[in-house]
Amino acid sequence: MSAVLISTKSYSYHDFSIFLKGSVKVRVDSEVQKIIKDSRDRFNKILHSKQKIYGVNTGFGKLSQMSISVSEQKKLQLNLIRSHAVGVGKPINPGITRILLFLKILTFAKGFSGVRYDVVDQILKLLHHDILPIIPRQGSVGASGDLAPLAHMSLALIGEGEVIYQNRRMSSLHALKKVGMNPLTLQAKEGLSLINGTQYSTALAILCLIKSANLLITADISGALTTEASLSSRKNYLPSVHRLKKHKSQIQTATNIWNILENSEIILSHKNCDRMQDPYSIRCIPQVHGACREMVKNASIIINNEINSVSDNPLVLKNNHILNSGHFHGEFIAQAMDSLSIAMSEIGSISQKRIHYVMKGIGDIVPQFVAHNPGLESGLMLAHVTTAALASENKILSHPASVDSISTSGGQEDFVSMSPGAAMKALSILENVKNILAIELFVSVKTSINFHHPLNVGKGCNPVIQLLKKHIKFEKGDQLIYKDIELISDFIEKEKILTSVQKKVILSTL
Repeated sequence: MSAVLISTKSYSYHDFSIFLKGSVKVRVDSEVQKIIKDSRDRFNKILHSKQKIYGVNTGFGKLSQMSISVSEQKKLQLNLIRSHAVGVGKPINPGITRILLFLKILTFAKGFSGVRYDVVDQILKLLHHDILPIIPRQGSVGASGDLAPLAHMSLALIGEGEVIYQNRRMSSLHALKKVGMNPLTLQAKEGLSLINGTQYSTALAILCLIKSANLLITADISGALTTEASLSSRKNYLPSVHRLKKHKSQIQTATNIWNILENSEIILSHKNCDRMQDPYSIRCIPQVHGACREMVKNASIIINNEINSVSDNPLVLKNNHILNSGHFHGEFIAQAMDSLSIAMSEIGSISQKRIHYVMKGIGDIVPQFVAHNPGLESGLMLAHVTTAALASENKILSHPASVDSISTSGGQEDFVSMSPGAAMKALSILENVKNILAIELFVSVKTSINFHHPLNVGKGCNPVIQLLKKHIKFEKGDQLIYKDIELISDFIEKEKILTSVQKKVILSTL
């Protein structure tokens, strides 16, 4: 089991990859424990002063004008969790759930939520035992907190709802008993603090960034392989030329591809050809991939800020005052994910165009559709069609969610962010891009093996070709390839393509 310590340091989305790989033991250092306990002490002083506190001695949302007696304040928090756990759809995956639980502790660790340390300890125990709440995907509009998903998370803390434990779905109460845990009894404000926050949207965004970082570098690799297979020029990526533009990400992409193509005999074989210019989908890879890198980097800055922010309401301030705010609003996340969606859609689109270029045939060396006997054979015609379908779907999905607000809670929450929807769309786009790149890799590798052998491939191309040749027969003539595409897609997902190249070539990553 991996271990992570929560301290007062700042965290990056990179720190969360560990939660996608399996159970994680999380500890909280003594300084943070004191911060959390001090915030509860401040809250108790305010509560005992009998001033009106939203969601503690009042109702919620449009019902905030209703007063709640002292004797009913615990019941109020329990009712809140039960009434708000109305998500629908398939459950989110275990990795996202672990990230969400960790993020919830991080916001409490800032010391502005006023919850007891008992709440944090209960979440820590869930992570330690890998008891993961069943959290449906849909139901949050990304304002007033990710209310429905976080309510489902909270059910597991109090022994209600369902969880996954030891790969089995069961009642949370049963799972808690199996590991010797007791359900948490919520005190004043604690239910509200549990469901107010952007942790669901942020967890999805973190996963999008992790996947994007892998796909952006994989796109450089696949672009290099297609450059080679299509008999295009390595000069397109001369780093000194790209330094004339002041975009660091463009220079990084150009340098990556330049280095991947080092020592390519295929590239050298046509250095005296009469082709004046390559198509934009190849010649402008640094400009396009570079712009997409920059957009994802900007999104990562926003999400890293959100990871290290307080997203709760009301806030228990250090001057012993409580202030109602809107830190639970997910607009930053929504816009970041919308921009990431546009960037990653472009990665898929330009890859699809590179495939299209190869499908037309390359001079008298590579026949149309990479078919040995065009006409009798269709070659990779339909593999190209599949990428067209995926790229076109991405154009639809990349329409921004953040501009599509809707009024909820009787008009009290009248402008919402739609951040979960923005992130979910981005995840769909990323899945499509991964499959497009998998097909591009198949096309370029098959082309190089079947039509450019025995010429040596580039320094960074060879590891990919050797990896795929171990698992795939690149036969001459038509063959059944859908399982091969699935395999390459899985290799991309598990970063096997990336790591194979990194063993031979230094690559600039995000």
